[in-house]
Amino acid sequence: MITVIYHKDFIKHFKKLPKNIQCKAVHLEDLFRDNPFHPSLYTKGLAGPLKRLFLFRITREYRIIFTFSSQNEVLFLDLAHRKDIYR
Repeated sequence: MITVIYHKDFIKHFKKLPKNIQCKAVHLEDLFRDNPFHPSLYTKGLAGPLKRLFLFRITREYRIIFTFSSQNEVLFLDLAHRKDIYR
């Protein structure tokens, strides 16, 4: 089981999301804790200057960016709309 730590930006942006997206994110986080690379999450590694980071989808529009702190611990860095997440 993966332990998740939340960056302050993640918490701030999570609170601003619509309630239905928040509920979906919480549900998918449970799935993520069991298997961060579950096919339903569409987890992928990023490239270029973000190459040490990963993301997974909440919906087609929203993404969560994270990094592995250790083998059993991840840091959720941010979440946002796909047009904004890579900035």
